[in-house]
Amino acid sequence: MIELKTAEEIERMRKAGRVVGRLLAFLAERVGPGMKTKELDEAAARFLRSSGAEPAFLGYRGFPATVCVSVNEEVVHGIPGERRIQEGDVVSIDAGAKIDGFYADAAITVGVGSLTSDAKRLIEVTKRSLDRAIASTTPRNRLSDISCAVQETVEGAGFSVVRDFVGHGIGRAMHEDPPIPNYGPPHRGPRLQSGMVLAIEPMVTMGGWLVEVLADGWTAVTKDRSWAAHFEHTIAITNDGPEILTQVPGAL
Repeated sequence: MIELKTAEEIERMRKAGRVVGRLLAFLAERVGPGMKTKELDEAAARFLRSSGAEPAFLGYRGFPATVCVSVNEEVVHGIPGERRIQEGDVVSIDAGAKIDGFYADAAITVGVGSLTSDAKRLIEVTKRSLDRAIASTTPRNRLSDISCAVQETVEGAGFSVVRDFVGHGIGRAMHEDPPIPNYGPPHRGPRLQSGMVLAIEPMVTMGGWLVEVLADGWTAVTKDRSWAAHFEHTIAITNDGPEILTQVPGAL
């Protein structure tokens, strides 16, 4: 059952969303060659504590870190650790926060130093697919219009959409109904309504869409080891259009 949020509940989610947006901007500025991925996690933990927010991921279904850091062939759920970030890497950071009983969730992908043209396009197309998906979240549309917007953008650029992981509703729980695939035909599923709050998150690869989970039980990598990118926002659907609750400061 899809839960519609009240104006008061959405205001609480705005608070969590602002923290997540600021956190991702803070971490993006710190990504650099030679640093270990666990350093980003340690910085994220300090940031959330100082912001009065609870980390949404730490301990969630046993996840052992504050944020997910996924590098190159890692699609999502990368556990921060000893891996050192290198010049030319593509680094995805997924973060969540809880304030006053409500969650927000977002992700960005950043390039480290000088990137190949393919890596630049991967990031650009993934971000554009999220922008198009968000633009489709108007009350006159249906849920699969979000999915279709992502797939058309990604596949039209020659990349692939990961199918094993999907977006989701969000609110009092990190994952609520409805699941939101990043592929599928338009004009299907429930009609979008003002008061829905959704975490939309395209995950895109340079190669095939198949993934596998590593022995740590979390880190999902592309089967062909092609590189991947991941962007996500928590958005509230309103009669005036979508409101991005996790907007990164300074982002367009």
